[in-house]
Amino acid sequence: MFNDFGEDSLRVGTRGSNLAMTQTKNIIYQLSKIINEDIYIEVIKTTGDKITDSQLYTIDVKGIFTKELDKAVLEEEVDFAVHSLKDLPTELSGDLEIVAVPERESPNEVLVSPYNWDELKEGASMGTSSLRREAFCNYHKKNLNIKPIRGNIDTRVRKVNEGEYDATIMAEAGLKRLGLSNHIKKVFSPDYFTPAAGQGALAVVARADSDVRKELEKLTHFNSLQEIKAEKTVLEELGVGCQWPLGVSARANGNKLDLFSILLTKEGEILSKVKLSGPINNPEVLGEETAKKMMEAYA
Repeated sequence: MFNDFGEDSLRVGTRGSNLAMTQTKNIIYQLSKIINEDIYIEVIKTTGDKITDSQLYTIDVKGIFTKELDKAVLEEEVDFAVHSLKDLPTELSGDLEIVAVPERESPNEVLVSPYNWDELKEGASMGTSSLRREAFCNYHKKNLNIKPIRGNIDTRVRKVNEGEYDATIMAEAGLKRLGLSNHIKKVFSPDYFTPAAGQGALAVVARADSDVRKELEKLTHFNSLQEIKAEKTVLEELGVGCQWPLGVSARANGNKLDLFSILLTKEGEILSKVKLSGPINNPEVLGEETAKKMMEAYA
């Protein structure tokens, strides 16, 4: 499936990190069971990949890890792109659509550290460039020394292992996909350390008029898609991004969806916390109801 590019090949755009390449190759493997075409990977560097010295939430750029990939799809340089869904802005540009959401990996947050969570003393260095993760550390009264940390997953794990940081918080999905689960010290429940909307999920983005749209749609996992729709609706209705410490977690439970959303201040104070359940077939309605209750709480 990774033959040299030819006229009849499909082209998929992705970032060049180990995680992005692993995720994209997994999508290609799944797609190979549906279509019999060679697929060529085109690595595209994004704005976010070029910025290595800032806290992400101080950079007010929508789609910081996705816009160059989306541009390549729009201009038909590639046939589709594979994204970590949580990186996508709530609205896609032009004629682009999320045409598939494959089965979701764990959305949970994890601790990477030589120390247990309860062993991290006041002033211990916590590496994170996420305002949400910083806020949750403050919410749990950890009084940690928050320090920016950038780089891919391997780099962040190495920095902790070498003692540059006492700990970092990461997405379990990335570590599992890269075979690095042995570095996980603790897995947090979504109620305790609530993940970002869409965490653990992938999005396959293509033009609305794509010739391979029907084939790509077959990659979708229904429960994962419904969870993502509920979470992203909360994000869209509230009109917030990574500049806000918002955690959102939807989980399929039979024919229902359980949705939990919490908005904190940077200092860890609760602005709003809502937990609702609704029919799995109406995720957007559940997301809208949740967002409405959240806005009423701090209006």
